[in-house]
Amino acid sequence: MRIGVLGTRGIPNRYSGYEQFAEYFSQYMVQKGHDVSVYSSSLHSYQHKEFQGVKLIHQTDPEDRLGTFGQFIYDFNCIRDSRKQNFDLLLLLGYTSSSVWGWLLPKKTIIVSNMDGLEWKRTKYNWAVRKFLKFAEYLAIKTSHYYIADSKGIQSYLSKKYGIHSEYIAYGVHAEQKLDDKLFKQLDLKSGNYNMLIARMEPENNIETILDGAVNSAKNQPFIVIGNSENAFGKKIQRKYLINKNIRFVGPIYDLPSLNYLREHSNLYFHGHSVGGTNPSLLEAMASKACICAHDNPFNRSILGDGGFYFQNALDITQLINSGVTLNCSKRKKQNYKNVQENFSWDKINSTYETFLESCLKA
Repeated sequence: MRIGVLGTRGIPNRYSGYEQFAEYFSQYMVQKGHDVSVYSSSLHSYQHKEFQGVKLIHQTDPEDRLGTFGQFIYDFNCIRDSRKQNFDLLLLLGYTSSSVWGWLLPKKTIIVSNMDGLEWKRTKYNWAVRKFLKFAEYLAIKTSHYYIADSKGIQSYLSKKYGIHSEYIAYGVHAEQKLDDKLFKQLDLKSGNYNMLIARMEPENNIETILDGAVNSAKNQPFIVIGNSENAFGKKIQRKYLINKNIRFVGPIYDLPSLNYLREHSNLYFHGHSVGGTNPSLLEAMASKACICAHDNPFNRSILGDGGFYFQNALDITQLINSGVTLNCSKRKKQNYKNVQENFSWDKINSTYETFLESCLKA
């Protein structure tokens, strides 16, 4: 197959989940003998024309000058270029800033869209933006031939809302996690004597709920908050918990071995994400054999199952911390690790993508 991947800032990954997927997937497909091109931003730090056998097509991205609107221009440039590439298939990752240009997509190319995670539900957006995101979702449905949902919750929603079938293919993770204790030592932590969370500082990630519950608990343990807290919400919650010395905002950390070590040696790892599909950080926590407490919603339950504890409010958090549930977590940790090995390894996820895309092209 001759495949184009559109919808990321490019590879190698310097940003987030979709970029990480694009990096692993494209390399896998090249190794399998396919011709793969990944669209990359002109702002990306890696400006070579190839990465590990994957072709890179750089397009002008004015996001540094225009902010979010620049993403729409970048996607327009990518789609316009795809019309002359003669791809068999275009894999679109997300739809937020690309679906408005759906009418420009090449007519003789199969369009497959990964439908992302109900972006219009994110409370960080005002009503106008959320209304636009719903419309963008509708446009993505209308301009695509096939659909991928990375969680069963998203798959169910697409079926009920639009009456379409989407292929459920989850996100992936490396089961064998590299570990580095350097940051653990820098933070002066003791194994099993701190709780933590890793998240973008956004209301729908339930960070405030988790920290409220931790503050009200009887345990005098450090709580490590990892994520960029320089946005408005992040600054707000930093001010709120300023007087509590146990709450430690350590900023964004992108070194995966250090994060893996912190997760593995934490008392409880909290996952508060309530919007979206398969979240990479949840899979990484499962692979790291952390004792996981997740927000109770269909997205998290479809991945974690009974391999973790669940919360709905701050009182649940307080009770989980006070009860010492980690004493009952050994079986859950083993179950999560087995689940990751069997169902979420990158080899399995990439192979499933390959099989599905081949079936789309044959159809």
